[in-house]
Amino acid sequence: MSDFQLDQRQVRRNFAAAAATYERHDALQREVQTHLLERLSFYLDTPQRVVDIGAGTGRGTALLKRRYPKAEVIAFDLALPMLRAAKQHSSWRKPFDRVCAEARALPLADHSVDVLHSNLCFQWIDDLPALFGECMRVLKPGGLMAFSSFGPDTLMELRAAWAAADERAHVSRFLDMHDVGDAMLAAGLRDPVLDVFRYTLTYSEPRKLLEELQGLGATNADRQRERGLTGKSRYRRMLAAYETMRVDGRIPATWEVVSAHAWGPPVGQPRRVGGMEIASFSIDKLRGSRR
Repeated sequence: MSDFQLDQRQVRRNFAAAAATYERHDALQREVQTHLLERLSFYLDTPQRVVDIGAGTGRGTALLKRRYPKAEVIAFDLALPMLRAAKQHSSWRKPFDRVCAEARALPLADHSVDVLHSNLCFQWIDDLPALFGECMRVLKPGGLMAFSSFGPDTLMELRAAWAAADERAHVSRFLDMHDVGDAMLAAGLRDPVLDVFRYTLTYSEPRKLLEELQGLGATNADRQRERGLTGKSRYRRMLAAYETMRVDGRIPATWEVVSAHAWGPPVGQPRRVGGMEIASFSIDKLRGSRR
């Protein structure tokens, strides 16, 4: 698995700063959301509790509430300004709760969630064992988790353009689908299914892409990122390198999207921890077996 680490405080700052501009730039996020919602058709029961992890400005949460009007729907996000912006999508007829919390420490009881949804959030969490361990903790047996995340080829053109300008990291890195799948299996999630899709967005010039990333809060949060201002000469070299990639007069930007779903396992199903398999049972069940 990749050894990079994200600065979670910087992630929070980036998205907090983008709360007012996010929906001006979220066309891709809405497209991915549409396909992610299709995965929910696998869940055939009527859920009591549905959670949206990394809800942002709440567009997706509102769609979940519309789909499950009788369920308790909760929007979780790391950035409080995003949740404040999400209030506009929570109506008195179809309200949802908003909670500021980190995905690896959800203020929810064990096995209390029927549907766990997350659209393009998990790429901002580098500790996959902790993330999927928490997802498994809150999912009910038979509950459905459906999520999307960016893969490592995302923004490969921008990464290549910066590489032509200097040797420092300017673009966030994202984990491979195989690393994600391995982490899901290790956590004990049942029957994971993962797919990869590629989207290519085009822009009139590289600066338009950079403005979009800033407006989304999707800027570099790698702990090893360069601190301080980027020199004008390096910035111009990056722009010049990107210009050579024009296709039909437009600047391309690739977005690799990993889309997945899995199920909450039965109580007691083992999970892999440190090369061993560990199964958990309630004390009452252990006492019952003794009798």
